[in-house]
Amino acid sequence: MDFTFIASTMVTLLKAVPTTLILFSLSILCGGLLALVIVWMRVSGNPVLSGFAKGYIFVFRGSPLLIQMFLVFYGLGQFGFIRYSFLWPFLREPMVCAILSLALCTAGYTAEIFRGGIRAVSPKEIEAARSIGMSGFLLVRRILAPIAFRHALPAYSTEIVLMMKSTALASLVTVWEVTGVAQRLISQTYRTMEVFLCAAIIYLVLNFIILQGMALLEYSLSRHRRAIPQALKA
Repeated sequence: MDFTFIASTMVTLLKAVPTTLILFSLSILCGGLLALVIVWMRVSGNPVLSGFAKGYIFVFRGSPLLIQMFLVFYGLGQFGFIRYSFLWPFLREPMVCAILSLALCTAGYTAEIFRGGIRAVSPKEIEAARSIGMSGFLLVRRILAPIAFRHALPAYSTEIVLMMKSTALASLVTVWEVTGVAQRLISQTYRTMEVFLCAAIIYLVLNFIILQGMALLEYSLSRHRRAIPQALKA
């Protein structure tokens, strides 16, 4: 194995890591905000809003992300009202299309994860909060949202890791992130094994950092559960 080539390849691929992180962070941020809207519509009780949310979740969970990305990248320009609108200078950019398609896809999965977290909140906790005068936004902020997010966190961490790996598809719409640069190196050197090995190591390290961060967040949010056994020992 040529370690000199591996070292030079790793340096080249590391230069593409910022692009991968931009894709990942913006898609997670935009997808998370959109998921909050979708899950609100889903649990609103309004049949029209709930029906739209169900349809959105079905479409984006039921179709491949690759096809969604191609439809956004190649399909939006087919509509005249988009091509001649103020949005077209942004939507014709491969990076914007990749972020949009990733965000739309993860919003469908994240909305269902958040809805599962909301359903896991005990009605007794909500009743107890209402009994002391909490209602509306205060009830959501102090009781419902923290408990629901804590329940949803394990599944959401899995979705975040999947989104990091899904950024590799952006190379198919000419976004030169880690996988795109790796494919370009392979076309120049014909050394598939070494190049993809370096790319895999980079993704493994990035996902390890993400999982450790999510584990720390889950640990900090479950502080009250650790206090109970300590109180019993005392």
